[in-house]
Parts: sequence; structure tokens; C-alpha cells
Amino acid sequence: MNIKSVRQTAREKLKGFCRVCPECNGKACVGEVPGMGGAGTGASFRNNVEALSALRINMRTLHGAKNPNTRIELFGQNLTAPILAAPIAGNKFNMGGALNEVEWAEAILQGCLSEGVLGCTGDGPDPMMYNTGIEAIVKAQGCGIPFTKPREPEEAIRYLKRAEEANALAVGIDIDAAGLIAMAVGPKTIEELKTIISSTTLPVILKGIMTADEAELAIQAGAAAIVVSNHGGRVLDHTPGTAEVLPRIAVAVDGRIPVLVDGGIRSGIDVLKMLALGADAVLIGRPLVIAAYGGGTEGVALVVRRMKNELKQAMLMTGCATLSDIDKDILYQK
Repeated sequence: MNIKSVRQTAREKLKGFCRVCPECNGKACVGEVPGMGGAGTGASFRNNVEALSALRINMRTLHGAKNPNTRIELFGQNLTAPILAAPIAGNKFNMGGALNEVEWAEAILQGCLSEGVLGCTGDGPDPMMYNTGIEAIVKAQGCGIPFTKPREPEEAIRYLKRAEEANALAVGIDIDAAGLIAMAVGPKTIEELKTIISSTTLPVILKGIMTADEAELAIQAGAAAIVVSNHGGRVLDHTPGTAEVLPRIAVAVDGRIPVLVDGGIRSGIDVLKMLALGADAVLIGRPLVIAAYGGGTEGVALVVRRMKNELKQAMLMTGCATLSDIDKDILYQK
């Protein structure tokens, strides 16, 4: 199995839902929601990709960083790289259903675990989607992070309890899914978030932070980490790319909690760029959809391994011996 064969198989299995374009930039799938596209004009999806693409890197080779270390400790785990699989569910609606929810969740979790990183599982209109992820996490002995949508507090608390029962490492809330019309979900007040977060012993990750002031509110609500995300450009047209807003958010958080980010990340070099902008780790979405559909567990592991190797090579060529050496100085400034 190789990347070419994975992509070829994925193109067949995702036919009608994802074209597996040579460059995954949102231009061919504009407005395809459900599906893999971006909302409306697709500008938010494209902005994610283009904001990263616009960044240039300073090459440095006069240094002693000959064997870069990509390891990071996150949520009590020593990971081989600052890479996680983003929480995704709804295979039938968004990806055609060639993989069922069980096959999907297990491919993501087991593929990530085989490479020493973490997978997240998602949620959707059918409770089965969340429960399938929980069952896959149980099978993985708790090594995974389930995400739920921003449900009403009483229901959200029940979902978080299921994550506790599964001995999950942490639990997430997709607050950026507030506008999904297929579900009875919505924005949350700080008081509601405090009620939800205080109900569990697990670290709670809030995904969907796009401004510095909401990063501060997330901390006040008790979040253990945040994800800078616009939901892959799928819930609001014309947002900036996550790479554009990340630096200001990272400065506002100032190391108090981990800052994760997703959106447009396609390679280990993109991972390097996000870390240079202030992220502690990244979440990978669409590339792992292609990986799972094209090669199952082995396909996911293959893509994660490639990203890890690309990150290590990029660190070698920028003089970064450890992740803590990656900062804004590796980015070219005109």
C-alpha cells in the first residue's frame, strides 16, 4: 500500500462526495454540505488552505539539530508527534457510507495509535454516531477523545458521562457546530459551559474558537484546551483562515492551556507552520478521510507517518531540535 493506491481507492469509494483532488483546496466542492465542501461560496474552506500556503519558511542548515525530536506530552500521553485526527462522524451523509461508522471510528483510532498519536471521534444527529465512537474508544482502552455537539446542558452532561465511562483521555465539545441545521444545537453561554464542564472529571476541549476574546471566555468557563477552528469552513461563509487568527489567540492564551488548531493542514510542513504561529498541536481532517476510505487502518497510519516524517524533515531544515524550538522566527517576514 502506498499513498497513490490509497488515493485511487478513496476516489472510487468517495465518488459523488469527494473528488480526491490533487490539491484539497475546496474549489471543486463549493457548497457541498452535506459532503466534503465548504459552506456557501466555500470561502472559509479556501481561506484555511490559502492562509497556510501564503506562509514562507526560513531555511537554516548551520546548526546542530541533526535528529529532531517531534514528541509531545498532551492529555497525559507521550505522543510521537503533535498530530491528532479531527473528530468526524456522519459517513453516510458526508462521505457516501462506503465505510460504516464502526469501520470509520476503528480505522481512525487504531491507525493513529499504531503511529503513537491520538484519534478523536465525532457526533451527529443519530446518537449511534457518538456511541460508535465511544465503543471504539473502549476497544482502544480509552486512548481516544470523543467530541459531542453543543447540545443543551442536560443532554451534553449525559454525553460527557459516557466518555467518562469509556475512560477516555479527554472529551471535546464542537462549539463551532452551533449552526448545524440538522441538529438541535446552538451557541452556549459561559454559564451553560461552566455547568457542562464542571459536571465531568475529564479535561474538556472546546473546539471552534476563532477570536482572542472567546479564547479568554473558554478559559473562564474551565476549558482544559481549545481548538482554533471554523469547522473546516462548513458552518459560516467568509471567515478568515485559522492560520490568520491563530497568532492573536495564542498570545491571548499565553500558555495557560494547550492551543490546538485545524483547517487546511495537508502536510508536515503545514504542521510546522501552525506550530510556528503558536499552536501546541494540530487536528487533521480531510486527509484522514481519504486515508481511511482508501486504506482503512493502514491507510490512516500511512498518512500520519508521512506527516510525521515531513515534520521531522522540516525541523531539520529549519534548525529546530525540539518542538519548543519552533517559533515565529522560522517564518519569513518581508
